[in-house]
Amino acid sequence: MRRKIPSTTALSVFESAARHRSFTLAAVEQAMTQSAVSRQVAALESFLGVKLFRRTKRGVVLTEAGRHYSEQVGARLEGIERDTLELMASRGQGGSLEIAVVPTFATKWLLPRLGAFQRQHEGTFVHLTPRTRPFLFDGTPFDAAIYAGEARWPGTDVHFLMRENPIAVASPDLIAPRHVLKANELGRLPLLQQSTRPYAWRHWFDSLGVQSPNDMAGPRYELFSMLTEAAIHGLGVALIPRFMVEDELERGRLVQVVKHDYLSDRAYHLAYPQQRCERPLLAAFRTWLEAEATRYREANGLG
Repeated sequence: MRRKIPSTTALSVFESAARHRSFTLAAVEQAMTQSAVSRQVAALESFLGVKLFRRTKRGVVLTEAGRHYSEQVGARLEGIERDTLELMASRGQGGSLEIAVVPTFATKWLLPRLGAFQRQHEGTFVHLTPRTRPFLFDGTPFDAAIYAGEARWPGTDVHFLMRENPIAVASPDLIAPRHVLKANELGRLPLLQQSTRPYAWRHWFDSLGVQSPNDMAGPRYELFSMLTEAAIHGLGVALIPRFMVEDELERGRLVQVVKHDYLSDRAYHLAYPQQRCERPLLAAFRTWLEAEATRYREANGLG
């Protein structure tokens, strides 16, 4: 049976006109005349039996149906373009994975190791996209996600990687001439907070049996990379997993202000939709990632 699909030219022209809210700008982008854009849109509306635009004295305005359809068409055209570019880049060989990641984990831990996986699987590509908030896999291009949180994600297979091991760090200038402080002395310094972990400092103090009245006070940042830079520039003391600041500690840009290591309840996991679990490249990536995480945990006493 022939599929009920409009011409890709009409869809591309419509998506451009919807995105720009202008036939004139769509004509420039599509390298055609404005009247040609109008004919393509009219042909699409005739095919669908639905008005996509309202013509006004000031130009064109999307109908509600047109707005909803443009979002769907735009996402699918992006997918087709992505698949096309991938095929062109690989010349039909290998494959690729689309992975959603928490940014600093990807930058500080995953990327330095990722070359080993790609050398083992020549011709493959692992594409990383930052995501800091939960999402549903449906309607996204992602094959898997690496996230920090609980081991619950409905409809997915979830694999434990490692627990966070936060340490208190600051610029050496902030605590000079001291090199190390006691936990109960941190109350006199600004405590940098992470907005996605509002109780991080409280849990850290609890692990030492110390109470601090200011454990939830201080400037808030969303990403560990922001916390790191804020600490380097002397804005306060930050609580950051050790693996994310190893370079800064080695170079002396940061110091561990309290000699205390502990494992928080927060952990990193790999999750992917259950229906994709048999995909060979994803299975290979999971096996490699679990082995790398196990090696890191054993080398750093993370259990």
